[in-house]
Amino acid sequence: MKESIRTAVLGLGRLGYWHAENLVSKVKGAQLVSVADPLEGRAEQVARELGVNKWSQNPNDVLEDDNIDAVVIVTPTSTHADMIKRAAKNGKQIFVEKPLTHALEEADDVIQVIQEHNVTCQVGFMRRFDPAYAEAKRRIEAGDIGKPLYFKAVSRDGNVPPEEFIKHSGGIFLDVAIHDYDLARYLMGQEVTSVTSTGNILMQSNKFMEKYNDVDQAMTYLTFDSGAAGDVETMRIAPYAYDIRGEVIGTEGSIQIGSMRYHDVNILTSKGSTHNLIPDFPTRFKDAYSLEMVHFIDCLREGKKPICTEVDGKVALEIAAAATKSFVSGETVQLNNKLITL
Repeated sequence: MKESIRTAVLGLGRLGYWHAENLVSKVKGAQLVSVADPLEGRAEQVARELGVNKWSQNPNDVLEDDNIDAVVIVTPTSTHADMIKRAAKNGKQIFVEKPLTHALEEADDVIQVIQEHNVTCQVGFMRRFDPAYAEAKRRIEAGDIGKPLYFKAVSRDGNVPPEEFIKHSGGIFLDVAIHDYDLARYLMGQEVTSVTSTGNILMQSNKFMEKYNDVDQAMTYLTFDSGAAGDVETMRIAPYAYDIRGEVIGTEGSIQIGSMRYHDVNILTSKGSTHNLIPDFPTRFKDAYSLEMVHFIDCLREGKKPICTEVDGKVALEIAAAATKSFVSGETVQLNNKLITL
């Protein structure tokens, strides 16, 4: 086993900073040796805060540094393909935030470069590492609910991104629903074979999304290669909480995953009962973000394959692209995936 993995983070926005912070304080066997961000002063600021010795505005300084074993790519989605290929060619092990690439047509080329250079790639679908979803996966594999028949997911967020983000996000199916598409095949242990999706702009204040062919509410109906089915509800306009839940129904029972409760505490008064709700995604998935990085570093130290590889990233991207195409065309879109990695 390799004792220490010398790691660098590329991109130091909110999520990149969390990953850097986790690598410093929560991940055994990780040594954060460098950070990079094109915004003037940002990398130096983060480096000083976290006690990192090297920083740069230029990602090449990281990608070409022979003293770095692995990179965590948290740059804009449009740069993922180039960053991954350059990292692989320089022999770096790779963690990349979802999606694998901005466009489906880039995915095969990216995968080929990763595999040609024999490097590890983990894609950041952090919900697989959330303790509730991880336990659901374990119980399903143990046969606790029999054969999975139906997958159900709810992803409701009340924090509408600004127009500049929507402009470059790739749309609600790629930006948000892709998490649940990945969970669908992961928890069901099956591949998606067809997608039918719809969407609407329900809030007048979000009419600007029309120019980007995007929506603030969407629904995706899935079919699987076993004959099972599922649905994914995706919303950007939930006014009450950050509401992420899932369910898998099987031949012998059902597993319900997640809750809106921030604390398992009820407040009882003469006016009724209340409980605190989860306000945002950092609160809901704080543990998942650290656990996925623990998994990445452990895989590198022990020579294991991550549970969410570049191939999984491509398949989730294919489903998201099919959902987008179905939304635009109004027709069901068929996929021809074979079971690859689950």
